[in-house]
Amino acid sequence: MYDRNTTSRCLTILTVCGILAAFSPATRADVRLPSIIGDNMVLQGGDIVRIWGWADPNEEIAVSVSWRKTEWTIQTGGDGKWMFRMSAPEAGGPYEMTLKGKNVVTLKNILVGEVWVCSGQSNMQWPVKQSANAEQEIAAATYPKMRLFSVERKVAETPQGNCTGKWVECSPETVGDFSAVAYFFGRELHKGLNVPVGLIHTSWGGTPAESWTSSAVIEEDAVFEPIVTRYKEAMANYPKAKKEYDEKLEQWKKEVEKAKAEGTKAPPKPSEPFGPGSPWTPAGLHNAMIAPLVPYAIRGAIWYQGESNAGRAYQYRELFPAMIKSWWKTWPQGGFPFLFVQLANYMQTKDEPGESAWAELREAQLMALDLPDAGMAVAIDIGEAGDIHPKNKQDVGKRLALWALANIHSKNVVCSGPLYKSMEKKDNKIILRFDHVGGGLAAKDGGPLKGFAIAGQDHKFVWADARIAGDTVVVSSDKLAEPVAVRYAWADNPVCNLYNKAGLPTSPFRTDAWPGVTVGKE
Repeated sequence: MYDRNTTSRCLTILTVCGILAAFSPATRADVRLPSIIGDNMVLQGGDIVRIWGWADPNEEIAVSVSWRKTEWTIQTGGDGKWMFRMSAPEAGGPYEMTLKGKNVVTLKNILVGEVWVCSGQSNMQWPVKQSANAEQEIAAATYPKMRLFSVERKVAETPQGNCTGKWVECSPETVGDFSAVAYFFGRELHKGLNVPVGLIHTSWGGTPAESWTSSAVIEEDAVFEPIVTRYKEAMANYPKAKKEYDEKLEQWKKEVEKAKAEGTKAPPKPSEPFGPGSPWTPAGLHNAMIAPLVPYAIRGAIWYQGESNAGRAYQYRELFPAMIKSWWKTWPQGGFPFLFVQLANYMQTKDEPGESAWAELREAQLMALDLPDAGMAVAIDIGEAGDIHPKNKQDVGKRLALWALANIHSKNVVCSGPLYKSMEKKDNKIILRFDHVGGGLAAKDGGPLKGFAIAGQDHKFVWADARIAGDTVVVSSDKLAEPVAVRYAWADNPVCNLYNKAGLPTSPFRTDAWPGVTVGKE
């Protein structure tokens, strides 16, 4: 269970980072704030929150908040930057905050509650207006105590101090273009906790995990040298590649005009080469879309990504935890809950057991649960064979919220489907045990269990017979006298039906450690 530092909850005084005006002859200057600090924002409740910005060097700024009757004065540094820390109430609002320099900045309609960063690639970016039951969901989205902030998509070579975005109240007018996963997650928290919720959405479709990882981690860990090398080679080759692309583009334009004149199908547009400003730039999105949010106090982060790294699943075993740790290092508050979505089922189903890069990526995600305060929502049952963007984002958000409610807020809810724990070989059978059985194991449709495959020492898997025995699953096959390994839901789009009685699906898993199809792909 997540255990927040109790001393931060007990702080009742405001702590100032700076020099008190009584000891300084400084004058006042115009106050400037990052976009993450503004009207309608939500501050993290029961924690130390940081407010920061810019003014002239060695100038004074007076600060007051409506939940206290004291005014404090701080002084900027020689670089014009300033910051102060204060303890926030557990929850409440609306409040106001006033900052006085030469100008007066009054921040209005501030709430205190839960703050979450919501990041990843296209399945996190996917908006409410394109999710299931969009019209009804948007019409019902009047939640004035939920606040939404979307970070503009940009790439940067170095960490940035600000981003473009603003806080807005959640309403039918504002929710349509907002992240569906983030919104449905936040809505569950808001209802379950009855406190304000602030959601900071920062995602970019089609991007890999290395783009969201800090440059210090990417460049200093030799494991990620292939990523750095690939990027450097692409940058060195870019002028030549760009010239060739421009030539192809001009030829393509001519062919399009010819196709129009002749009434024939136009050729596909040539692909633009990888170059400066690409969202695939290692650390490029961490610099532009994560760094500007720091040190804004948050409860945690939710993450939906992995599709762009599926061909490098073994590398993701190290890259994904490294990315999470880089976020923990970036925020001064240190480790915070990091909840992620395991890849949903996608593509065609297969008639026979086989290998799968997507299954290996899901396994890499499962391994990340070894990190403290990591949580996972399984989505193996809510994908779509023909669409990498399944429309059911409601269940994704709900399953993420279940983990947060159970493990952060001690709510009496089942937070996960069954997770493989151990195996025991007995005669010609393999007995599987699980964590998170949630009141017991069950086949969702009431029929025989599906999705289990079994193999002997030859590594050749065949479909297995599987049955529930208490909190275990017994797996066997009349084709194998000496089974040694079991796999469950090990496919791009598996047919599988093992759940717990709380209605949550089992994560795909395997008991073997035999080399997969993405070994060595970096």
